[in-house]
Amino acid sequence: MSQCCINPSILSADFVNLESELQRIGTADAVHVDVMDNHFVPNLTLGLPVVQRIQAVSPVPLDAHLMISDADRWAPAYADAGVASVTFHAEAAMAPVKLARELRARGAKAGMALRPATPVEPYLDMLSELDMLLIMTVEPGFGGQAFLDVTLPKIRRARAAVDGSGLGVAIQVDGGITEETIVRAAEAGANVFVAGSAVYGHEDPAAAIDRLRTVGSKAGQATR
Repeated sequence: MSQCCINPSILSADFVNLESELQRIGTADAVHVDVMDNHFVPNLTLGLPVVQRIQAVSPVPLDAHLMISDADRWAPAYADAGVASVTFHAEAAMAPVKLARELRARGAKAGMALRPATPVEPYLDMLSELDMLLIMTVEPGFGGQAFLDVTLPKIRRARAAVDGSGLGVAIQVDGGITEETIVRAAEAGANVFVAGSAVYGHEDPAAAIDRLRTVGSKAGQATR
């Protein structure tokens, strides 16, 4: 399993002072940018023009999570914008293999996300097309939700499949990540963690990132 990565979500940041909020997480592995369209999920956040500006000023790479309908049409533009990793939802893609290949062809890492109730098994054959598999640990659309332990068996199955394939696909979890829940998620096999309030809810986000990374690394190493 690769190293423990912490990707703070700017959904919990101060949007009025977004550039300074980005500077506060300069020790993160990436910044998680939640793009919501009020169709796929019942919330509206930001779109491509804002992501392009974030890309221009962020001290760390962008990890864009597209919670949008018609991902086949819209996702490639985020890769064109220079976003390091673009994740689309399996439930919103008509041709996920084609889309993943297009994202890679345009220079981005390809990620695919699954809602908590979406089984992972139908998508295991396409692991070779992905750089990251995102297991949602809350229902997508809103920050501040509690971690759903019901997703842990799915994380374990995803980890077993990735390890069995010999591929370096990262397993990301998003939703309800704290210093407590990161232990359970890491023990199940996740190695990339999206954290919103667990980072931006602290006076020193950099220190919070370090604590999460330490705790997550220890839990992940204990299960190898």
